[in-house]
Amino acid sequence: RSRQVSVLGMVAKPGRYPLDETSSQLADVIAAAGGILPTGSETVLVSNNGKEQRVGLIGKNFALKGGETVYVERAPMFYIYGEVTRAGQYKVEPNMSVMQAIAAGGGMTPRGSDRRLKLRRATADGKWVETDVGLQESVRADDVIYVREALF
Repeated sequence: RSRQVSVLGMVAKPGRYPLDETSSQLADVIAAAGGILPTGSETVLVSNNGKEQRVGLIGKNFALKGGETVYVERAPMFYIYGEVTRAGQYKVEPNMSVMQAIAAGGGMTPRGSDRRLKLRRATADGKWVETDVGLQESVRADDVIYVREALF
């Protein structure tokens, strides 16, 4: 049986990696693959013969077996644009607020207003709803935050 694992998805160097006594831990194999990309998730999918298991990387030792496949999924992302320094897509962090999302985008420009924020969020049926939002509102995957210009 093969003493290799496949590492796929959001890693720097996807491919097959050998297992030995010193590098059979999930974190070691991901490190050998160049680490998780900034857009990669901290939870990975480990599969073997049709059985799948989700494993969180932080604070866990997880031994891999030969023939397993490790897939690093894309992390949940949010999008921010308008009067922010660096508009773009960013990783949703646990318990992230709109204020933290704006900070991830480099903060507001001098023309931005923290009282004129809009949030576009998909509903269960796939439609988009736009609402006014406050700084303490929670951010979810695929949210779109628009920082509008202040009225003077």
